[in-house]
Amino acid sequence: MVRGRRSGLAICVAIHSTALGPAAGGCRIAHYADLGAAIADALRLSEAMTGKNALAGLEHGGAKAVVALPTAARPAGAERTALLHDLGDTIESLGGRYIAGPDVGSGPADMSVIGERTPHVCCRPVEDGGSGDSSLHTARGTLAALAAVVEEAFGSPRFTGRTFGVIGLGAVGGQVARLLNRAGAQLVVTDVDPTARTLAEELGATWVDPDDALTMQVDVLVPAALGGLLTARTVPRLRCAAVAGPANNQLDEPATAQLLAERGILWAPDLVVSAGGVIHATGVELRQESEDRLTARIDGIAATLREVFRLARTHRLTPAIAAGRLVEERVRRGPRWA
Repeated sequence: MVRGRRSGLAICVAIHSTALGPAAGGCRIAHYADLGAAIADALRLSEAMTGKNALAGLEHGGAKAVVALPTAARPAGAERTALLHDLGDTIESLGGRYIAGPDVGSGPADMSVIGERTPHVCCRPVEDGGSGDSSLHTARGTLAALAAVVEEAFGSPRFTGRTFGVIGLGAVGGQVARLLNRAGAQLVVTDVDPTARTLAEELGATWVDPDDALTMQVDVLVPAALGGLLTARTVPRLRCAAVAGPANNQLDEPATAQLLAERGILWAPDLVVSAGGVIHATGVELRQESEDRLTARIDGIAATLREVFRLARTHRLTPAIAAGRLVEERVRRGPRWA
């Protein structure tokens, strides 16, 4: 925990694990009710990044930076530059144990400003020598995961003839919808932003009101907005065979995974589904991997998810518990587990 000397804002960096290598995770800039809530978020998110990186086959642990804003208004101009330089100095002080990237409230351009104070940063714009916006690659990984989900739920990885309900048509969700459309899927979509209807019309998708998102009658529900969607209150309302999407932290608490299982709804852990972005960014900027190698890694998300489902079936576990055990195993083995 530090107080930025330029911005005066509280900055929390949580490093959950470096067992597999330097910890990687995003910089979240958001308003919190109090400092305790910001710290709790950093701790929770850093643990999730350990799981995401381990299951993605990356030699990185998990970490998260959280900047606690006093109000919902985000700094701009000189104030934002001051904050980002404070973040850069904090990251640099950790000596390479933490490699930062974008998250809620930050983007590729911000990574370039942070990069003025530290080299330990990813996802800068392409023109600044970085890997750029990761949303397309997160969507590509989501498509690979959905193939594994459809195969597990219906016996075939083909999208043709299947209906997918995409909740959230932002940077990632919009790309997921486009990729599903190209693959022959039928789409039902929604977003809190009414201008997203334009994309729905472009894709020939059925639009539903956001209030009706959870009750869409679809084969697979695809959460692609904010997390916390699946709760003891919402799970009984679902009308789908499976839930799989790139939104992070979909379960409000671990017990909700069991509620899904009791209803016979297959859930794909978002730690696996959403890993395409971090795979691509670290591959381009830290490992200088070829596009062919990166594509193979992103497509490999499907194989990882099949392993999670196999483990869950064999030991009668929820996919959430199976994924957790796989994370523990891979972290315990250390680097180069693959």
